[in-house]
Amino acid sequence: METKIRLYNPSDLTALYDICLKTGDSGKDATEHYDDPKILGHFYAAPYAVLEPNLCFVVTCSGKPCGYILGTQNSEQFYETCENEWFPKLRENYPLPNANNTSKDAHIIRLIHKGHIVNQDLTDYPAHLHIDLLPITQGKGIGRKLMEIFLNKLRELEIPSVHLQVGKSNPGAIQYYEKMGFHIIKEYDKAIAFGMVFS
Repeated sequence: METKIRLYNPSDLTALYDICLKTGDSGKDATEHYDDPKILGHFYAAPYAVLEPNLCFVVTCSGKPCGYILGTQNSEQFYETCENEWFPKLRENYPLPNANNTSKDAHIIRLIHKGHIVNQDLTDYPAHLHIDLLPITQGKGIGRKLMEIFLNKLRELEIPSVHLQVGKSNPGAIQYYEKMGFHIIKEYDKAIAFGMVFS
C-alpha cells in the first residue's frame, strides 16, 4: 500500500466527512451512533477544509484519502468566520431538536446552533488542530509526519503556539500528544487541553 501526504483538494470533502465519522468515537468508528452520517463532519472537519484549506493536509492510501490533519491559525477569527459563513445554512437545514431529544445527532445540532465560544483558557494558543486517521494508517508513523507538516506550516506563518483537545476516554491519543512534545494546558471533566509553544 502506497501512502502519500498532500494538501487538501476540494474533491476530498466527501472523504473527510467519512473519515470524521469513522474516527468519531474516540478514534473508533462512530457510524452506529449517528443517524446522519455528515453531522459530525459538519462541525469538526468540513468547515476547516472549506474555510482554511491551506492548513488541511490529507494522507492517501493507494490514492484514496484515509486520514487528515486540519485546523486554523487563529481560532477566534475562524469562529467568527464560521458564524458568518458556515453555521447559518446549517442552522436552516438542521432546526433545533426538542429538549427531550438526547440522541448524539441532537447534541451536534445543538453545538451548531450554539456556535463556537472562545475558551479563555486557550487564548495564549491561537491556532488549533484536529487529526483523524483510519486504522489502515495507524502505527506506521503517518500521524507524526502529518503533525510535523502541520506544525511546520504554522511556524512558517509565524504563529506562536497551538492547542488541541482530546477526550480522556482516548488514552492512546493522550500518550501520543505527550510524546509529540505537547504539554497539558488544562484538564476538564471529560477532556484535556494540550498546547505547544514554538520557540
